[in-house]
Amino acid sequence: MTVHYINISFFAHPLNILAHCKNKSYITPRTSTATSRVLSERDIYTSIYDNDEDMKSVKDNFDRQTSQRFEEYEQRMITNRKKYKEQCEKDIRRIILKDKREKSLSEKVEKGCLKCGCGLGGLAVSVGTFGGIGIYFWKTSATATAIEAAKQAGIQKGIDVGIPIAVQKLRQIIGMSLILPGDNLPKVVAASYGKAQNIVQAINAARYALCEGKSTLTSEGSVCTSELLEIGNFSTQVGTAAIQAHTAGNAAATTETESLKTIALTNIENTSTTCTTAIIASTVVILVIVLIMLIIYFVLRYRRKNKMNKKLQYTNLLKE
Repeated sequence: MTVHYINISFFAHPLNILAHCKNKSYITPRTSTATSRVLSERDIYTSIYDNDEDMKSVKDNFDRQTSQRFEEYEQRMITNRKKYKEQCEKDIRRIILKDKREKSLSEKVEKGCLKCGCGLGGLAVSVGTFGGIGIYFWKTSATATAIEAAKQAGIQKGIDVGIPIAVQKLRQIIGMSLILPGDNLPKVVAASYGKAQNIVQAINAARYALCEGKSTLTSEGSVCTSELLEIGNFSTQVGTAAIQAHTAGNAAATTETESLKTIALTNIENTSTTCTTAIIASTVVILVIVLIMLIIYFVLRYRRKNKMNKKLQYTNLLKE
């Protein structure tokens, strides 16, 4: 029977409804044409070679060789593990030893730099302090010594200048060549230089010795009785000559003293300035070296702390 079904699109679609089908479904054979390759559970462990002697021999030989190879492999693995373990332990010991050596070396360098810096710093302070004090006392002592030496040299210069002047002026007095002839006058003046009264007394004593018992007719007697050589007048002339010579000698001594003092003080000042400059330069150099040592110390310490922090981080990571 045929029924026409009109759908929404107005297309005619035949709908065949089978009724009273003559085919007997329960009689229709349903034999599968596909061959199943699935083994049953009882056939899994069954084999046609179980009872084959050759196959058993092959299996035994395979099992024996496989076991032998596994044993050899295990032995090799044990040997390799042991070798790798020993190598790893050696590497670890070497790394630990190297780390200890580096740590010890860095610590020694740090301590050496610190000690060197402290020592040089103390040396710089000592050089600056004791050097300045030493220069001060040396300058004071050298100045006093130089002034005293200049005074002594000035006095000697005054004597060297004053004695010839005194001799020259005394020789200008009438009768002096008879009273003290030759080198006697310079000897008397040199023995009593700077003391006019002593020179007067010495020359008067020589005159008395000359005039004692002399006749007025002789040249010595005329000297003794001359009005120009009366005791008062003669003594005045001798004293005046001695004072003038001494004044000239003092002027020469003062000039010489000031000149020598100026030269000596200039030399002392130059030496003091040179020593002070040398001490300052040495102190600056030492302080620069101290600064370099301290910089090296802080750099090494900073690097060592960073390395220790990294090792600590790695250790914490390994523990985690």
